[in-house]
Amino acid sequence: MALTYQACLQATEVVLASGAVPTIVGEAGIGKSALVADLAQRRQAKLFTTVVSLVEKGDLVIPVPPLTSDSFVRTAQYGSLADVQFGYSHTLVAMVRYAEAHPQQEIIWFLDEFNRGTQAVQSELMNLVLQRQINTLTLPPQVHLILAENPDATMAGFAQSRYGVTPGDAAIADRTTRLILQADTPSWLKWATATVNGQPRIDPLVTTYLRDHPGDLQVTATDNAVDDDLQPTPRAWERVSGALRELTAQHLWGQTAVVTALMQGNLGVSVGTAFASEILRQHPGLTVTQALGAPDAVATFQTLTPAQQQTILQNCLAASDWPLTMATTAARFGELLAACPPDGQFAIAQRIADQANLLEDLAAVQADRPAVAQLYQQLTLIGKRSSEIEV
Repeated sequence: MALTYQACLQATEVVLASGAVPTIVGEAGIGKSALVADLAQRRQAKLFTTVVSLVEKGDLVIPVPPLTSDSFVRTAQYGSLADVQFGYSHTLVAMVRYAEAHPQQEIIWFLDEFNRGTQAVQSELMNLVLQRQINTLTLPPQVHLILAENPDATMAGFAQSRYGVTPGDAAIADRTTRLILQADTPSWLKWATATVNGQPRIDPLVTTYLRDHPGDLQVTATDNAVDDDLQPTPRAWERVSGALRELTAQHLWGQTAVVTALMQGNLGVSVGTAFASEILRQHPGLTVTQALGAPDAVATFQTLTPAQQQTILQNCLAASDWPLTMATTAARFGELLAACPPDGQFAIAQRIADQANLLEDLAAVQADRPAVAQLYQQLTLIGKRSSEIEV
């Protein structure tokens, strides 16, 4: 049975309390690492992480010469081990030293991507998982092991799994408790909207979209009608959030192709295109201040889609601190309006006509302000041209 994030968190605590080893199984990027980090924080435990898929055979048991007296860690209670500066061995050394310095603090050793390591690497870990011992070293009693795996086709319910994994030894499966984590949009959104250092963890553009499209949090390659080689995952959405904030920092929202490519590169073509279209509509590429005040605004405006252009001009009309009766505002607004396609120009002219007294206000000051007079004439011509087309 698959568990939501919160339920899996609770179940993992039960497994640890019972003295057993939990194995958290879930799709790549679903939040297994985040769950273990949350668990360590809740329990005030020191967290050590080893990515099993990145380790080679012998990293645990073969020292690297030359060795000196400083190359070994010797402990009063747990034995000794060569301090090899890579792989598991160095992690074990750091863990044992931490245990001796903090004998009352719980330690969690997270073995991530366990079944993506080779069979030889998994075999080297057997004694640690099953007997809590390797060579002469015994794991301190406050160390708890947690494994994480991607699903493979031998697991019940994952017959269509496409991950390149090495199915674990039957002894590992028999001596650990398998907990299956599934994507849980409500729990993820709760985590995503929590404030860290004064801002939400995940950009509001992401969380707003996923509230309306909860099924897009996690789309797996085994889902029906999925033909992209990339699919969205919670981890991918977290990367997207970082990209959105960087787009804002670098003032790149006007680069539609860049925005779309970034979304597709994280979420796949289908979801990435849909999300890019939505955020470009909400974040049209230029703020009102940029559109009406930046020297290069017209050039940027010309690169945008008609929908973006119309949104920007509508935002300008709604900004009370940039009135069209002001000469500089009228001049820039007229330049932007001229860059729109004819139907976009008419839509904006119609919106101006619908705003109470705006045309009258423009007419009242045009005699003293040539830029306002030019905008007023431009709007009149747009309206006349539209009337001629209708006739």
